[in-house]
Amino acid sequence: MKTDWNGKRVTILGGARQGQAAARWLARHGASVTVNDHRTAEQMAAARSALDDAERPVTWVLGSHPVEILDTSDILCLSGGVPLENPIVVEAARRGIPLTNDTQVFMETVPCQTVGITGSAGKTTTTMLVGQMAKTAFGDKVYVGGNIGDPLLNYVDKMKPDDLAILEISSFQLEQMTLSPNVATVLNITPNHLDRHSTMEAYAAAKQRILNFQGNGDTAVLCREDPGSWRLRSKVNSRLISFGFGHIPGKQDGSFLADGILYLRGSPGSSISSRISYGTGRERGVEIPLLRRDQIQLRGEHNMMNALAAFAIGYAAGLPLDAMLEAAEDFRGVAHRLELVREWNGAKWYNDSIATAPERTMAAIRSFTEPIVLLLGGRDKNLPWEELAALVHERVERVVIFGEAAEKIAAALEQAHGPRGSLGSSTGLQKTVERCKDLEEAVQAAARVTEPGEVVLLSPGGTSFDQFRDFEERGEAFRKWVSELS
Repeated sequence: MKTDWNGKRVTILGGARQGQAAARWLARHGASVTVNDHRTAEQMAAARSALDDAERPVTWVLGSHPVEILDTSDILCLSGGVPLENPIVVEAARRGIPLTNDTQVFMETVPCQTVGITGSAGKTTTTMLVGQMAKTAFGDKVYVGGNIGDPLLNYVDKMKPDDLAILEISSFQLEQMTLSPNVATVLNITPNHLDRHSTMEAYAAAKQRILNFQGNGDTAVLCREDPGSWRLRSKVNSRLISFGFGHIPGKQDGSFLADGILYLRGSPGSSISSRISYGTGRERGVEIPLLRRDQIQLRGEHNMMNALAAFAIGYAAGLPLDAMLEAAEDFRGVAHRLELVREWNGAKWYNDSIATAPERTMAAIRSFTEPIVLLLGGRDKNLPWEELAALVHERVERVVIFGEAAEKIAAALEQAHGPRGSLGSSTGLQKTVERCKDLEEAVQAAARVTEPGEVVLLSPGGTSFDQFRDFEERGEAFRKWVSELS
């Protein structure tokens, strides 16, 4: 049900891009908007300037989160970085003040079909690939955003019923949502953001919310290979489509990999069924070979899974198969995700700054057969490092650790491999660990020890917030420092 915003007093916590999008849209639709941010007026000067053109004046309360602001609030709108444990959020719940966020407001308003994609890893790559598939078919009738790029609330007022909106949705955004996309995808659920959600149970419950409000006409897309995602199939209230490496059991539709070829299985009468004659396949659906795995330009098994997910999602959304094939073969990935920066002194330097959890770093390591010099560090999210430490022992030649989490990482490496600075190997090789205070120093350290034929991999396993605004700023800094090596 749509909220009537006219005359509503809305307080927005957080004045970054999500908060600004919500403030602009709500002011346009008659709300009295207050933006509250813990940062100072000087720090928020650019954000305030960006809202100078709002159709109604926006009130700013900066420097703290005073609980008294709730005295003049009918609704509290949270930006993604604001936890539910924030005292002002707790007090709002106690008073019965409703919570919302920019994605919830968008979902109440959007007039067209929506595709939502969440997961612990691979969200952005999969979202961008599905977006490229859709734009190849429908051009400017497709909008891609959400937790990446511009919030789609900035564009909802010009969307038409026959458009398509594709959103990446984070667990933070899902916590307040009471609506589900028409096509809802959970790529995977592995340890992440436990500094925010505290427990895996709470984190998984947040991810599950993308499915909770679907109906009979909707579609859920889940991963057969990931226990966290596949466990949610009992919670599905809609049609289920799946993806994974193994062949699909039963009569279910979805994507799979067999003999080095990606396949899509669809029901007779579906958007892909005209591609081949049914023959004896009519009973269980049509299985169409898509691409050889070497036609996918992305490195790593995890990216092969992202491609399988994208085909399943595209099929669920009714995208033409020719457009999906063309986009998948042309897709070169997304910045800061196993991005080749340069080759220098015979070694290839890769930027995987998006890897803000050990699980993501493990996927990156497994994408290479070459010897690896690994740059590991940043800020810890209260996640386990033991499995990554064991994989480092097996697959990494040298480790450079940096940043706020360095001590915790060093302890995990020491426990897994023996005394710090000399990681014992079952092959008798010695793996060195060097500790640096920050990323710039880590780049210089890696440059000193890297040999021709190796890969230097920034895949930190921690967030960027000890040194940078976000993973993108960290990746851009890495690019700059690597480009300056001579």
